[in-house]
Amino acid sequence: MIGGAIDFRIIGENWDETLRLAASIKAGTVAPSILMRRLAAYPKQNALAKTLREMGRLERTLFTLDWISDPALRRRTNAGLNKGEARNALARAVFFHRLGEIRDRTFENQRYRASGLNLVVAAVILWNTVYLSHAVAELRSNGERVRDDLLAHIAPLGWEHITFNGDYVWPTEPLQNAFRPLRNPRSELLDVA
Repeated sequence: MIGGAIDFRIIGENWDETLRLAASIKAGTVAPSILMRRLAAYPKQNALAKTLREMGRLERTLFTLDWISDPALRRRTNAGLNKGEARNALARAVFFHRLGEIRDRTFENQRYRASGLNLVVAAVILWNTVYLSHAVAELRSNGERVRDDLLAHIAPLGWEHITFNGDYVWPTEPLQNAFRPLRNPRSELLDVA
């Protein structure tokens, strides 16, 4: 589509070498990252690198055609991107004091801070997942119909219900069943009426 025609000749000439390379990667003989570094280190692009580039262009063209012709693929991709953006927004909310910047000088301290951030984000996601599953079980036990195909679209990435700064209140007596009671939006609406 863009960038000229694909050179099928060079792919055919280097097909055996490309298969050996793919077999080495699949068998674990060579790591893909090491291979890419070696191919990039050549002063001139060798035939194998050109072949891989042409195969990548071919794959990109096929994907672009699928993208154009398949609205479901576009929806799935956008849903995945939205979940990734929601996870990044959660990380920014957790990491509010330094405005999302890791300012430690040493790589080790930067790694500790990033690992701590990932741990807190994972804890929030776990907390949300546990409570969402508890809420679904509660709804189903009350006779509500909760469709599994709709649950697939719910991501445990919200944080509006979590206080990241301010006053923390810890109950002195343990909670029964180790869960806080779920809010019932219907009863809240009835209280207002």
